[in-house]
Amino acid sequence: MKMSKKKKRQDDFHKVKLKVGKKKPKVENSTNVNFKSRSIHLPDQLKHEDGGPTTHRQLSIKDLLSQLHHYSSSVKQGALVGLRELLSAHPSLLEQHASVVLAEVAALFTDKDGTVRAAGSRLLRLVAQCMPAERVAPFFPLLGAHLSCAMTHVSTGIQEDALRVLDVLLEHYPALLAQRHTVLLSNFLELISQRRISGAVDRGRASGDRAEKGSYALSINTSRSVTAQQWRLTVLLRLGRFLQAVVEERTTEDDAACGSRFGTWSGEKGMVTPVEIRWDEQIFSKESIQVFENSGAKPTPRSTYRLRLDLDPGAGVSEDLCSAETVQGFAGTLVPLLLEVWVEAVGGGRAQTDSGHLLSEESMALMFQILTILQLLRRLAPQKDQQDMLDSWFRNSYLNDFKQHFMKNFPYGQLEVARHKKKTDGKRNRQQVIGGINAAGTVEPLALNVMLCQVMVTLSLRGRDHIAGQDADWLGPIRAFVTDTLSSGGKLSSKHLAALLEVVWRMIVTQRSRVVTEELLQAVYIQYQQKNLVLSVRTLLLRFLSQLYIQEHQNQTHIARSRILTRWLVSLPLQLAQLGGRNPQLSAQILQTVQSAAAWGNKDLLHSLQMHADSLYDPQEGCVVLLPVEQQQRLVQILFYLPAFPADVLACLSQVCNTGRVSASLAATLIRTVHFRSPLSGWSSSSQDVPVRDVDYFSFLFSTLIGFSSERLRTLQQADDEGLLPSSALSPLGVFTTPLEQFTHHWVVVEEVCHCLETLGSRGQCFEILQNAIIKNLCGLVVVPDCLCASLLRCIPRLLDHSLLLNDTLLHFLADCCLSMLSLLLQLEQSARKRDAVWEACFAALSTVPRLLRLVLQSLRVCDLCEEELPLLAQILSLLLQHTQLRNHIAANAPLLQTIIQDLTRYHGGETREQWLTDLLYCYSVTLSSHRANIAMRDIY
Repeated sequence: MKMSKKKKRQDDFHKVKLKVGKKKPKVENSTNVNFKSRSIHLPDQLKHEDGGPTTHRQLSIKDLLSQLHHYSSSVKQGALVGLRELLSAHPSLLEQHASVVLAEVAALFTDKDGTVRAAGSRLLRLVAQCMPAERVAPFFPLLGAHLSCAMTHVSTGIQEDALRVLDVLLEHYPALLAQRHTVLLSNFLELISQRRISGAVDRGRASGDRAEKGSYALSINTSRSVTAQQWRLTVLLRLGRFLQAVVEERTTEDDAACGSRFGTWSGEKGMVTPVEIRWDEQIFSKESIQVFENSGAKPTPRSTYRLRLDLDPGAGVSEDLCSAETVQGFAGTLVPLLLEVWVEAVGGGRAQTDSGHLLSEESMALMFQILTILQLLRRLAPQKDQQDMLDSWFRNSYLNDFKQHFMKNFPYGQLEVARHKKKTDGKRNRQQVIGGINAAGTVEPLALNVMLCQVMVTLSLRGRDHIAGQDADWLGPIRAFVTDTLSSGGKLSSKHLAALLEVVWRMIVTQRSRVVTEELLQAVYIQYQQKNLVLSVRTLLLRFLSQLYIQEHQNQTHIARSRILTRWLVSLPLQLAQLGGRNPQLSAQILQTVQSAAAWGNKDLLHSLQMHADSLYDPQEGCVVLLPVEQQQRLVQILFYLPAFPADVLACLSQVCNTGRVSASLAATLIRTVHFRSPLSGWSSSSQDVPVRDVDYFSFLFSTLIGFSSERLRTLQQADDEGLLPSSALSPLGVFTTPLEQFTHHWVVVEEVCHCLETLGSRGQCFEILQNAIIKNLCGLVVVPDCLCASLLRCIPRLLDHSLLLNDTLLHFLADCCLSMLSLLLQLEQSARKRDAVWEACFAALSTVPRLLRLVLQSLRVCDLCEEELPLLAQILSLLLQHTQLRNHIAANAPLLQTIIQDLTRYHGGETREQWLTDLLYCYSVTLSSHRANIAMRDIY
């Protein structure tokens, strides 16, 4: 059945009626969107390459460096902050990317945004703290070029930030920056001035006005955030620091020669290096002694040759500042500008007050920087003669200007200004920092006046060119100020005192007036006599007076005849004795002066030295045992100039040699020095003025030879120390064993004493004196030190002659000493050096004194020995038989020796023969048989 068309059309568009609460039927053509998924983990596929350390924003150093080229200032600032963070945490990155980092930072010196430039300067400071100058040197030309661009930029903000960059470089790389002085000095001029046109320069020259003669004129920029005076002050502050870096980078002639700031005005040519020569070693030497020019001083090279130019001079100063002419050309441009700056600064301030000598805080800072620059300009000349030329040019060109603008109101004081409490203004504080007030600090009036004195005294005429009263109008106030400041009794800092002493030195040397010298030195001496001075101040005063005397007194009579200087010299020995070993630096300076004055024969000093010799050479608390080795050597050398050697001084010197608190070689030098001063040494001397009496000289040698004082020897007789070996049948004397160090020290002293005794004129008289001294002081001892026995056995054979006979008392004492030392010789197993010395002394005495061996053999009584001592006796006899030099003496005493061996064999109670007895019999038979063979051979021939 067919449906009608209308009904069919209604079925196609049939609307389904939905009922409440019933579920909506699904659409036939709906899509099922439900799905299931599982994760697939691939660790190696998602792994990234390691890009190195990153910031907290996960940015690497390459990302940060690329952001520095972004057009946005905030992005560049963020990149700079990120670089600081990254380089602070990982400094090793700086070594890997040094060239890129420095190049990018240098390019930001001239960025148009101030925050970017500030962040760049902070990053530069961090880089400078991490990288040494040697590492930055290859990239520094690029930094210097960008710095020059920033300093000469048209934007005032970039110029101000360029000075902050300059501060960083001056703090960390002053030497590298000083090499670009030819460019930077011109940049400094352009910061405060501008070039004149040629017509203005010609008119200025025609008018004769000095302020218009320069090729530069002061400029004023109204767009700056600070005043013109504040801007000039901050520029001059950096200019002064830069010139200081240039001066310190150069090694001037005087600094290399003298090594101190007082040597600036001295004529010293080099540091004298003493050459130590031991004449006893040169007696038999075939080599000649080489004599050096200038007494061993190293001449200062005057050449200014450099292997290569570090940098291209570029624009600005036309030549390198290596001569007085080039420095003079730059000063001719800069000094007129400095005078204009000062005239403008004080022009408005003086209208407010009638007191011209009172300056405001800002004016004092400005004047101090101007004077500092003037002082540094003359020091740019590398050699002293060029500095003299520059000083003469300054005097001829600017003396009148300096007197008019600087000395007219000298000395200056600070103008007190009432300050009202106001709310802190951040913008004003920023202006003051930019202007240099806080950077320069508050300048004290004393520092300003001292700096002015330093500048002005360089303009005074020197030596013969100086005419009395010629410069009195401005030198008089300077001398009065210096004298009042030093003699006021106030405590001065080392910096101010050093500057004042430099002024004093210059005025004394240039004016050459005894009145001026006495006045200035009196003020210095008042300062020197103050109590509780700081060590640096005390050292400074002492060095000044010392160098003034050493360097200038020979050429200038007014210094040599100064009563103040003589009074100071006289006080030095007492000061040295009171100082002791508390400050070796001060003692070294005093000793240098005392030695120089003593060598030049200063009678006042020698008299004072004689008075305090007991304290200086005290063996317990004297400087000779408390100071270091170098100062001990100086004290021993000073003995050569001592006028006289009383008995008490010689007693102290003898104890100094024996206590061991000075080295053995120095003790030998001391003995040799006293020997040279004695008339018995052969040196010519006046009979009225004998430094050392013969009696005192022999007492000194005998006391030194013994090595122990009489009190110490008396104490040993009742002592029961661990090192004491009691007397026995094989050791007639009790032996006190000294430590190895003491024994070796005394052995060197003994060799020197023996050498001195051998060189005396009459050996017979010398031996008689020594023999009587031994009999009187030593023969009654029952306990003796081993070094004493060894010294006597060493000395007697060296002085004994065939025509001399020994006293029986002395002979018996030497025999006891020899036998005791032979017994000790068998017990010295720990020290080969001491054993060899004892062996040498004993057998030298036995071979030189024939009767000594007989007495030793006669004292060997076998019946008095115990069983344990028999092997020791056999060893002693074996040692005597084995010595080749004693064979003739052994043969002469063969019957006595045979009797001892027979007794030794008889008293040995063992059934079998011991090895020591077998060795003894073998040595005895070999010795006697060889001696008989030698006699037979002599009879044949």
